[in-house]
Amino acid sequence: MKQLLERIDKAIGTHYTKGEVSALARIIATELIGIPQITYFLKERVTLTPEEEEKIDNALERLKAKEPIQYILGYCDFCGLRFTVTPAVLIPRPETSELVEWIANENPTAKDILDIGTGSGCIAISLAHRVPQAGVTAWDISPQALAVAQENSTANGCKVQFEQRDILTCPTDDRQFDIIVSNPPYIKECEKVAMEENVLLWEPHLALFVPDADPLLFYRTIAEKALAMLTCGGKLYFEINREHGNEIVSMLQELGYKNISLRKDFADNDRMVCATKGE
Repeated sequence: MKQLLERIDKAIGTHYTKGEVSALARIIATELIGIPQITYFLKERVTLTPEEEEKIDNALERLKAKEPIQYILGYCDFCGLRFTVTPAVLIPRPETSELVEWIANENPTAKDILDIGTGSGCIAISLAHRVPQAGVTAWDISPQALAVAQENSTANGCKVQFEQRDILTCPTDDRQFDIIVSNPPYIKECEKVAMEENVLLWEPHLALFVPDADPLLFYRTIAEKALAMLTCGGKLYFEINREHGNEIVSMLQELGYKNISLRKDFADNDRMVCATKGE
């Protein structure tokens, strides 16, 4: 095990911090190769097969190119479920799981849920799992993302109706939903300079960025269309850019939404908004 750890450090030690190298080494050993956790932590001797050696070499080359470890593994765990992830979809974030928990805990009897911009399907599928009686629909503009989401739905035994829609151009749907949720593109173009390379180089820009001149573009469009698609008393949930929480709250107030709540994530950043459609 010591030789493996030294090999990993030598290959990527100049590309990542010491803490990142340690975390990546554990993932390579225990998840990519399948070395038992106890063997890893006790640093017991291991013998690798040629296939395992090749798999490690491939992973290290991809890590040097700043490819996220989740894409290398091909999966990511989220809300107790496992999701296939590819460069066609964003990697699910821990703060998004907080949004799912908020929705599921507040709406255990919801009947119809719509997830706009579903990506990997992590929100829609997790809600279908947590609120099993609900009918869940999920939209995305990307057919590649929808293919990944459908695979994840099947793998997790959850029924979700996936549809290709561009929320910016599609007409308002005739269906009514108790819950509409979205984690839309919310990173401004000007914020690219502060982003990590593994995000900027590998994750889909279509799902990340919004024009500097109109950072509320997706929130406003969804909120306007949701007025026609939510049931009376239905709720709209957003994951948001932490810099625009108060602006989003004001926009929702102007549109007539009630009981607007702005919540912080585990890192104490404004991250989630809930609003209720009034009478």
